[in-house]
Amino acid sequence: MSTLKIGVVGTGNVAQKNYLPFLARDAEVSLGYYSRTADKAQACATQFGGRAFGSVGELMAWEPDMVLVLTRETQRLEAALALLEHAPRRLFFEKPLTARLGQEKVEEQDFIDGREVLRRAAAIGCETAMVFNYRFFDHAQLVRRLAAERDFGQVLEVAGLVHYACWSHAIDLIHFFAGPLAQITALQSSAVRSGKGMQVEDVTAAFRTEGDAVGTLIGTSALPWEFALFELSFNCERGRFRWQDLDGDLEVMDARRGTCERYAIPRHRSRWDQYNKSFEQSLAAYLASIRNNQPPPVPGRFGLLELQVEAGLKRSIAQGRPVVLGDDFPLN
Repeated sequence: MSTLKIGVVGTGNVAQKNYLPFLARDAEVSLGYYSRTADKAQACATQFGGRAFGSVGELMAWEPDMVLVLTRETQRLEAALALLEHAPRRLFFEKPLTARLGQEKVEEQDFIDGREVLRRAAAIGCETAMVFNYRFFDHAQLVRRLAAERDFGQVLEVAGLVHYACWSHAIDLIHFFAGPLAQITALQSSAVRSGKGMQVEDVTAAFRTEGDAVGTLIGTSALPWEFALFELSFNCERGRFRWQDLDGDLEVMDARRGTCERYAIPRHRSRWDQYNKSFEQSLAAYLASIRNNQPPPVPGRFGLLELQVEAGLKRSIAQGRPVVLGDDFPLN
């Protein structure tokens, strides 16, 4: 494939800060933009190069190879359904896949809506993909490689403490390392905590994965932004790894070697350096998959799996019972 034509739907801060600078540097990429605010689309065309279009139909008539759906999560369902009317080849979604009330208030209906988006996409042969850029942090990639090279085996237990700002990413990291969840039981605090515009209750969940790992996950908005926004620990058959946040240290414990190794990023690199780099690595992997005619690195179904967990949490809390995700919220 020569020049890739990339449509961009949604030209707000996320697109301008985390996507377009990288894409604009690729000489073999041609960009087209649509925004409900026409001036924003034109401003991106002026700054990053490419063409602004006046409607979704005009953008799709340009015949892009893929469309990046970068709207606010509250508008993502509307944008996706409008695009699917024009039979796109590929759709790449920001996370979460859908969230009508915002990512901090995902509901069961969001799972139903997300499932319908993927159903319609599959029916017309449209390939879907997700960003989930936390998979592309240096530490996540290092753990993936070391666990395979050293044959750590299956994940047996998982523990997580997570700020809601990282919540959907933490769920996806569990999927990345331990596989899909099968059953979940959740409790919710009675106190409402607020921070960074969020007003939500703390949630704790106990779960079992399809691979029979067990785990716990606590979600909160009470973690100060000055410190680690998440902590994740995975115990495997022959090793263990845990790390904190985007700029924290990673510990790798190797049972066969009897070693505990600590990996750290250079201290002059900040959390946000890591964050920005992860978008570039995610996009680079996605573009490489298209150019090499391979499946996307993060297929769209992982966006639906994340929403399935969120829906299971809500139902378990509301009904006071364990939820078997495949029964209550089937993917197909």
